Amino acid sequence: MRKFQIIICLVFAPFLVFSQEVDSTFLKLDDYLEMVKKYHPVVRQARLITEQGESNLLRARGAFDPKVEAGYDRKDFKDTEYFDIFNATFKIPTWYGIELKAKFENNQGVFLNPQNTVPDNGLLAAGISIPVGQGLFINERMAALKQAKIFRDQSEAEQQLAVNEILFDASTAYFDWFTSYNELKIYQNFIENAERRYQGILKSHEAGDKPAIDTLEANIQIQDRKLSLEQARLDLYKASLKLATFLWTDNNTPLEIREDVYPEASFFEEMKDYLRSLDEDLIVSHPKIQSLGYKIEMLEYERRLKANKLLPELNLEYNYLSGDPEVLNSFVNDNYKFGFSFSVPLFLRKERGDLQLTRLKLENAEFELVNSELELRNKILALERQFSSYLDQLQLVEDLVQSYTRMLSAEERKLELGESSVFLVNTREKNLISAKLKEISLKQKLLNTRADLYRVLARFEI
Repeated sequence: MRKFQIIICLVFAPFLVFSQEVDSTFLKLDDYLEMVKKYHPVVRQARLITEQGESNLLRARGAFDPKVEAGYDRKDFKDTEYFDIFNATFKIPTWYGIELKAKFENNQGVFLNPQNTVPDNGLLAAGISIPVGQGLFINERMAALKQAKIFRDQSEAEQQLAVNEILFDASTAYFDWFTSYNELKIYQNFIENAERRYQGILKSHEAGDKPAIDTLEANIQIQDRKLSLEQARLDLYKASLKLATFLWTDNNTPLEIREDVYPEASFFEEMKDYLRSLDEDLIVSHPKIQSLGYKIEMLEYERRLKANKLLPELNLEYNYLSGDPEVLNSFVNDNYKFGFSFSVPLFLRKERGDLQLTRLKLENAEFELVNSELELRNKILALERQFSSYLDQLQLVEDLVQSYTRMLSAEERKLELGESSVFLVNTREKNLISAKLKEISLKQKLLNTRADLYRVLARFEI
C-alpha cells in the first residue's frame, strides 16, 4: 500500500501527534478502501460472524463425540459392607440415532440388589440402542448439525453484506471529499481571475478609460468569490472529517487527514465507464438471496424434525453379556439383556402446534425470498438506468462547460477591446461557474450510483 500523509490521533492522548512518512500528497481510492477493509473496526467485527458460524458448527459436531461415563457407589455400616457398586460405560452416538455402547460392571456386597449381582471378575456388555420410531431418520443432533453447517454458509453471506455496507459508506465519503475538493479548486481559480480582472480595470480607471462603477463591480465579484471560497473550505473540512472516520490503524487507532492530502484526480475516468447488464446469476448468487435460501433450508430441517415428533417413541436396546472377555468375542447368544420403551401422547396437540408454527415460518420465509428477489432485480435495473442517464447528462454538461468557457474568453477579449462591460463578463463567468459546479455534482451522482450498484450487487471485494 502506498503511504500518504496522515496524523495519528491517539484516543487516550489527544494532545500527542505523530506523523508518518510521506511519499505522495494524494490519497488514492484503492489505497483508502484497502485500509478500510483491513483495519476498520466494523469490518473486523463482520469477520467475527463467520467465526461464530464455525463455533456453532463445532458445538453441533460435539453431539456426536464418543462419551465415557463412570459411576461408583459404596456403603459400609458397622463393619458390614452393604454394597460396592462400580460401572463404566463407553458410548458412540451415530448419525441415524443409533447408539453403540460398551459397559463394564463390578459389584459386590452383603446387601447387594440381586439384579446387580455380577461374576467375581465383573460383567462386560456390548450393546446397541435403536430408535425405530421417532428419531431414526432425523433427530435433534442430526438437525442441529445440518443447521450449523447451513448457518456457517449463511454467516459468510451475512459477513459479505455487512462489509459491503461499510465499504459503500466509505466510498461515498471519499466521493464527498473528492467533490468538495474540486469545488474548492473552482472557487480558487475564479477568485484569481476576479482579482486579475480587478487589477486590470483599476489601472484602466486610473488611466481614465473605465468608470469608477466598473471597479466597484469588479471588487464586489471578488468579495462574492471569497464568500463562496470560504464556504467551500468549510465543506472540504467537514468532508475530510467524515472521511477520517473510516481510517484506522492496526491497533484500533483512528487517523486524521492532513490538509495537504488531496483526493486522487484520475480515478473518475476509470470508474465512469462501468455498466453491466442484469444477469439472472447475479440474483441467484447474491449474498442476501443466498442468506434467505439458507434460512429456508434451516427451517425445512426444523419442519422435518417437528413432523418426526408426531411418531411414537419406540426404542429397542440389546446388550450381549459376558463375564470373560474371551467369551465376549465368541458372541454366544445365551447371555444377553434386551428391552424396549414406548410412549406417545394421545392427542399430539403440542407436536401438531409446533409443526404448524414451523410451516408458517417456512411459508413466510419463502414469501420473503420471492419479494427480495423482485426488489433486488428492480433496484439493479433502476440503478443501471440511473447510471446511464447520468452519463448522458454529464456529456451534455461537459459540452455546456466548453461552450461557456469559449463565451467567457470571447467576452473578456471584447472587454479588453472596450466592446463589452464588466457586467457581461461577470454574467458569463457566473454561468460558467454554475455549469462547472453542476458538472462536479453530476460526477458525484455518477460515482454514488456506481457505488450503490456495487452495494446492491454485493460486489465490493472483501
